[in-house]
Amino acid sequence: MRKLIVSTLVTLDGVVEDPGGMAGSEHGGWANRYFNEEAGKRSLERLQSCDYFLCGRRTYEMFSKAWPNSTGPYADRLNTIPKLIASTTLTEPLTWNASLLKGDAIGALKKIKEEDGQDILMYGSITLMRSLLRNGLVDQLDLMVCPLVLGTGQRLFGEGGPVVELELTGHTHLDTGIAIMSYHPQP
Repeated sequence: MRKLIVSTLVTLDGVVEDPGGMAGSEHGGWANRYFNEEAGKRSLERLQSCDYFLCGRRTYEMFSKAWPNSTGPYADRLNTIPKLIASTTLTEPLTWNASLLKGDAIGALKKIKEEDGQDILMYGSITLMRSLLRNGLVDQLDLMVCPLVLGTGQRLFGEGGPVVELELTGHTHLDTGIAIMSYHPQP
């Protein structure tokens, strides 16, 4: 049985909007200065331990434009791993080795999770993350907390989000000041 792992970069004040600068927002790219070789190595190891990369429409559209032009071990793995895309507005065929989760994305993910294989990894896609948490599909939530306060931008958990009790299952820090906290949602 596969696990669904959601990993996201977040500021101390909960902002998750445009950490890599791909969306062109006012403070976009805020996480780049904290993402060093150690963070890259950890991210590559996590990506290599997964069979699928899951994302919503907006993350898919940004990543599928930016990453195919990148090189190196991380870019190579991200470009070749099969992608599962949750969207009600996109239609196939999709580029970037991506497949649309047709119909009920939550139901489709439940079936994929029941299969044998490696895990499913998701970055960003905050609206999708909230839906997955609400439906009990997230097995692990990894927060990479950057030592920065932006004061503005989309928050990890906004108004109307799901009520989820979490258990801290691991934590570490990187030399750049990032604190990585892993949580398992409680039933």
